[in-house]
Amino acid sequence: MPLQSFELLLSAQCHLRPSHEAGTQMLEQACPVVTTVVDPPDRVRLDAGAQGRFQPLHTESVYEAIRSVRERPVNTVLLSPGRVDHEQLSTVTSLVRQFPGVATVAVVCRPVPAPPDRLLALGACGVRRVLDLSGRDGWRELRALVGDTATPTTGRILAGVLPALADAATDCRRFFELVVRLAPATVSVRALTRRLGVGASTLMSRFFRAGLPSPKRYLAGIRLLYAAGLLASPGFAIADVAYRLEYSSPQSFGRHLRSVLGITAADFRRRYPFNVALEDFVARLIDPYRETFRTFRPLDHGVADLGHR
Repeated sequence: MPLQSFELLLSAQCHLRPSHEAGTQMLEQACPVVTTVVDPPDRVRLDAGAQGRFQPLHTESVYEAIRSVRERPVNTVLLSPGRVDHEQLSTVTSLVRQFPGVATVAVVCRPVPAPPDRLLALGACGVRRVLDLSGRDGWRELRALVGDTATPTTGRILAGVLPALADAATDCRRFFELVVRLAPATVSVRALTRRLGVGASTLMSRFFRAGLPSPKRYLAGIRLLYAAGLLASPGFAIADVAYRLEYSSPQSFGRHLRSVLGITAADFRRRYPFNVALEDFVARLIDPYRETFRTFRPLDHGVADLGHR
């Protein structure tokens, strides 16, 4: 069954305003969230070692860690072998299998060898990486692992959109990169304009005069790409995705889908696998405008709003 109007979907939402500096600052402030299940003394070490590069979120159990993954944009879970008892091992397996986009890592925070049987048990649950944080190399590896604010879905969207832009102007490519990175926590184009720092009317005018779809269509489409990406993980319920994308409620997410696509959230999950949705987005909103993108500068702050020829 062919995808119905991602174009309709893209026409639902928003108002705008950008700047390289504002957008960059926004991305720098968006520290990755790292959930931990470690002993209290190790929490203190992780808080100190984060150095503003990631935000530790400490939990008491693997079950609580899974809950944090459902509710927050977590990209890594750190498990202390000594903190995960036998009763929690099946929950570790669920974490690894149901949330493949989240890195689950065993960590040793003190120069005391972790019980080999615990490490082997975590390995049997699917945990394939161990970091020794009792030395500098382990901290360096951890910061490299969590140092990118992008989620796996962000990377997949950028991997599809940026190459499709081909020889688009640098300013245009930067605009799309910022929108992709900011979209999960940006529910309207008005909010996007505040984060990017270009006047709303200026940006809207630039798109209109260039003969491009409105910025609201791009933001709405990218947000639903995130929804499709999250729904690909079996561990995420529709309600989880709604809250992760900051809809006011699962019902609000459902109403949005019905108004845009005429389908339920369950139908959206079934009919819009991520790769298909991404291909459709590129085909509708990128490919037809490649020539325009070559000279389009939506974030150009040194040029008055004179439109584009």
